Amino acid sequence: MMANRGGHLTGVLTVVLAGAGGCAEIRHHEAERYCARGQELLESNRLEEALAEFEAATEMEPELAVAHSQIGVIYRRMGEYAQAIEYFAKALQHDPRSFPDSINLAQLYHFTKRIHDAIQAYLHACDLRPNDFNAQLNLGVCYWEVGDLDQAIERYQQAVEIDPDSPHAYVNLGIVYDAQDKYYEAIHAYKQALERDNHQPATLVNLGYTYLNQDRIKMAHLSLEQALRLDNGLPSAHEGLGLCYFRTHEFDRAEECYTTALAHDPHLPNSYAFLGSINMLKFMETPQDTTVRDRALEYWHRSLELKPDQPKVRRLIAKYKPKQLTPNTILLTESGKSP
Repeated sequence: MMANRGGHLTGVLTVVLAGAGGCAEIRHHEAERYCARGQELLESNRLEEALAEFEAATEMEPELAVAHSQIGVIYRRMGEYAQAIEYFAKALQHDPRSFPDSINLAQLYHFTKRIHDAIQAYLHACDLRPNDFNAQLNLGVCYWEVGDLDQAIERYQQAVEIDPDSPHAYVNLGIVYDAQDKYYEAIHAYKQALERDNHQPATLVNLGYTYLNQDRIKMAHLSLEQALRLDNGLPSAHEGLGLCYFRTHEFDRAEECYTTALAHDPHLPNSYAFLGSINMLKFMETPQDTTVRDRALEYWHRSLELKPDQPKVRRLIAKYKPKQLTPNTILLTESGKSP
């Protein structure tokens, strides 16, 4: 009897366990069916319907990483970035080896200005795929944005090793070297970028300004003119040429360049600042022409309206603005006394 009962109980227990396993398998199969329908709807851009299918899949099997990942994709397409971040993070919790989820999470952190979180996500992506060019490049950009220039250089150099034919990492290397006042290294990097793609007006502008930092006016001029041949509407190139002419005391030509730059973009504080200086220099040659002085002061005021943190411009205004008569000065003058 006991043996029979024991055998009977064992048999019942075996049936129950087999039933539990079968239930889990059924739930997994159903979750995959929801995912398959969701994927079809997603490919047809029926986002709300696809979202419902993937959510049903996560309810059926909460640890199904692919369902969380696709919900993240949908929210990203909808512009619901906080929700997308949440679901890409969930996908990684269930599948830490997922490179696409790591990259998606990193990009969204970066886009939403959560730079330190983006760095951690890109580091994880680079651990998963050390030879991914974009992961290394974007990680370098993040390090640049937080001011860690040495780490930025390291990542850009890794990107160069991965894809030596791409100009992008070279351009970014040049920008970081410029920030470190390593002008020869910056010039080398910019030229490497231009060898790989010579139609880069912005890189030519960067090169021109690096030459200006070395007081190599002729080389700067050539680089900036080349940039304008590629894109004559580039304000920064016109500003750079203006600075070349300003440094060689060709003030009329400098004024023309800064005016042209502002015609393309009226929100350039440096152009207004230099126009103010050019007109004030003209006023000093002909001090009887107060309209030139007033024009110079107005340019400086406009520059400060766009960029208030310019102590030098503030000092220039204080130095050259016409002296105001105070009420006490007027009274003294009217009484016949010396003010």
